[in-house]
This record gives sequence, C-alpha cells and structure tokens, in this order.
Amino acid sequence: MTTSNEQPLSTPAVTIDIVSDVLCPWCVIGYKQLEKALAQISTEMTVSIHWQPFQLVPDLAPGGQNTAERIQQKYGMSAEQSTASRQRLMELGNSLGFDFNYTDGTRSYNTFNAHQLLHWAAGYGLQTELKMALFSACFTEHKAIDEIDVLVEIAECVGLDGENARDILDEQIYSEAVDAISMQWREAGISSVPGYIFNKKYLLSGAQEPAAFISCIEKVLADEAENSG
Repeated sequence: MTTSNEQPLSTPAVTIDIVSDVLCPWCVIGYKQLEKALAQISTEMTVSIHWQPFQLVPDLAPGGQNTAERIQQKYGMSAEQSTASRQRLMELGNSLGFDFNYTDGTRSYNTFNAHQLLHWAAGYGLQTELKMALFSACFTEHKAIDEIDVLVEIAECVGLDGENARDILDEQIYSEAVDAISMQWREAGISSVPGYIFNKKYLLSGAQEPAAFISCIEKVLADEAENSG
C-alpha cells in the first residue's frame, strides 16, 4: 500500500532499437522470437521499440531482382542450397505465425523509400504496424515495395495518411535523415541485421531464441533496479 508520504515505484523502462531491413527474412523471425520473449516475462515494464534503417542491397534497381538469384550470387549458394534455405525459412515462419510465401518468381526490391516511411511513422506510434505490413507485402504478398503507389497503399492500411506518405516519397523528405541514421549504425559497428540494442547498452545480433532476449532484458531490468535503488 502506498501512503501519501510514499512515492509509488516506477515501472522499469526497456528501449529496444531494432536495426533491420524489410528485405531480411531473419528480421521477421527475430522479431517474432522477441514477441515470444516479451510475453514470457512476468515483470511489469514499459517497452519501447524503435525500428532503425539498414539497407542490405542499397543498389537494387527499380523493378528489383529475383530473390533466389540474388541470394545465390551473394552467398555463392547452389540452386539446391537456395531452395533448402527458403524451405527452412517457410517452416520457421509457419511455427511463429508468419507466412513466407516464397516462389521461383519472388523478387527483392529496393527498400530506401520504405525506410523513409518507417522514419515518418515513428512520429505516429505506428512503426511496428508499418514494418509488419511491409514484411507481409514483401514476403507473403509479393508486392513491389519500391513503387510509390504500393507504399502509399501499405501506409494507408495501417492508418497513416496516404497523401502525406506520397508527398514524403515524391519529395524525398526523409532521405537525408535515413542516410544519416543508417550511417550512424554502421559506424557503431552494425554490419548485418537484425541487430537489437537494449537501452543503448546491450547488443544482440541475429534472430535469437526467446531465451537470449529474456536474458538480455533481465540484465536491463537489473540495471534499472540498481539505478533506482
């Protein structure tokens, strides 16, 4: 019970910066694992998630590139290895409630404009909703996410203003901001995605299992308790 002379205990705050690209299927897997971890933690806390820009293939031309071809070129995979990798992702996605609908015709598209919309969506508290809609558009629905009309439609689907979204992309309003933020993360040592930074202090790289996320969050909560003690 709290008396009038007592101050209520503050709820610990956990900030999670997720450095990610829409083209990265492991960013989907990692986020779904993070969701599972957060659901398993009984401690009351306030969690703020911020999606940070990173482009895996910044030089993709309009119209994109066949995904299997791109992966084979980048990692030196055979066609059989590429197929096996996509099958594994589809199975993992299904186990976590996400549909990776890979086909032979699946394409990868430039994500720079998508990152501009994500930067803008943060101001409306809709970053995660937009990110997940972009993941679905990319991996499930095979939409050309480098096209302005497609991005505007996705923005509208999560409750953002379509006219504002179109203006942002037509005028490249956040291009410099996205470039600058991306460079900051690269300069901080992030060279692959996903990367998870907890309270600006602890870094986890890759699509970790829930236990790894829980361990890191527990460290943050212990820090919070020590600092408030």
